[in-house]
Amino acid sequence: MPSVNKKRKNSTNCGESTAKKSRSSNMNRQRNISDLLMGSGKRRQPASARSHGKTSSHSQSSFSTKKCLKWFQEYSGMNDVIDPEGMEKFCEDISVEPENVVMLVLAHQLAAKQMGYFTQGEWEKGMGNLQCDTAEKLKSKLDYLRSLLNDPSEFKNIYRYAFDFAREPDQRCIDIEVAKGMLQLLLGSKWSMFSKFYDFLEKSRYKSLNRDQWNNVLEFSRAIKPDFSNYDVDGAWPVLIDEFVEWYKENS
Repeated sequence: MPSVNKKRKNSTNCGESTAKKSRSSNMNRQRNISDLLMGSGKRRQPASARSHGKTSSHSQSSFSTKKCLKWFQEYSGMNDVIDPEGMEKFCEDISVEPENVVMLVLAHQLAAKQMGYFTQGEWEKGMGNLQCDTAEKLKSKLDYLRSLLNDPSEFKNIYRYAFDFAREPDQRCIDIEVAKGMLQLLLGSKWSMFSKFYDFLEKSRYKSLNRDQWNNVLEFSRAIKPDFSNYDVDGAWPVLIDEFVEWYKENS
């Protein structure tokens, strides 16, 4: 169900202004998504608590915490965080492109708090839950991780997680460019009207999206038919959605 908060037609939540010029290239979109998930050097690195020495491994057949930590240190060095450079090597080792949505699913499984970084605590707990202590074991779980995107409940959890994952720690909203990249990653292949919605965002006055707007985009994509026959103009959708419907009708 959409939000029950009353609409405020004059409110633009967290700032809105004239839209930036459209960047329509699919190549640019993919590059933006890759930069998004890899951190692109724009966000602060989590503080390192301490260094860790080398450890021995247990057998290949069962999960080993020590082996998992040694695997982590292949990407973190002697720090307790994997940064974007280490993340790039990690993606190479599991044969996954950084812009692949499965990386977001994995971040959700690890409960990672910051794009482009995995802390030791996140890694040990998340990989422990997945029972993965080597790249090969994780590669064998990639199909399972992808399958979570086909479960409506799991997908909703991942989608909502993406909002906090993408926003700056001191901000309540996510920048519109970041939002577009995340929406492309999550809804680009799932929502038949996504390309139109993306175009709308590029030409709109919105500079950011708040949590209510973010959550309602998913609900709208699931609930409303492509011909808008079940769309209630007097419903409780946020103004962003009303404006998209109006824009779509005027530009179709």
